[in-house]
Amino acid sequence: MAGLTVLVDYESGNLHSAEKAFQRVAAEMGGGEVLVSARPEDVARATRVVLPGDGAFPACRAALMDRPGLFEAIDEAVSRRAVPFLGICVGMQMLAEWGREYRDTPGFGWIGGEVTRIAPADPALKVPHMGWNDLVIDRPHPVLDGIASGDHTYFVHSYHFRVADAADLLAHVDYGGPITAIVGRGNVAGTQFHPEKSQATGLRLIANFLRWRP
Repeated sequence: MAGLTVLVDYESGNLHSAEKAFQRVAAEMGGGEVLVSARPEDVARATRVVLPGDGAFPACRAALMDRPGLFEAIDEAVSRRAVPFLGICVGMQMLAEWGREYRDTPGFGWIGGEVTRIAPADPALKVPHMGWNDLVIDRPHPVLDGIASGDHTYFVHSYHFRVADAADLLAHVDYGGPITAIVGRGNVAGTQFHPEKSQATGLRLIANFLRWRP
């Protein structure tokens, strides 16, 4: 299990609390080193990669792509070396083929689908979707070990990932209709919620990710 987990720093993520949560869990379970880095060479030696993201899809993608060699190192690790990858919030949304926030922006295309504005069926429900919500588990996955429908996680977002293939949907929540909460395909997983802010459920998911061997 020990190795190097790199949290990618491209100045678009909630890195302080994420770093603390990953370091805490890794220390408790012997999960190896956790490093926050913007250096492609650190990503190149990582045994796990985490991509956080806060803000708008186009701005996050631009910030990542503006750092020479950084996305290429992530893509090499994930697509060629099959390193386990976890995207958080906008870091998860960028796995999609397209983001529709403000303008059409291409994503990584690692999981089919698009990111569109939340439109609750109940007009009393406000956007952004902010606060705690109950997970509904759609299919089993190693990152969900010990996590069940009804467990609470913390969200703050106005756009959500509409997956093209239901097989890539691991869990959702209800907010005037289904909202994607967790996606996964191969060695790639992503959470719309913030595991570092989701107390016991979030820490469990982090621990599962650090154990995960796709």
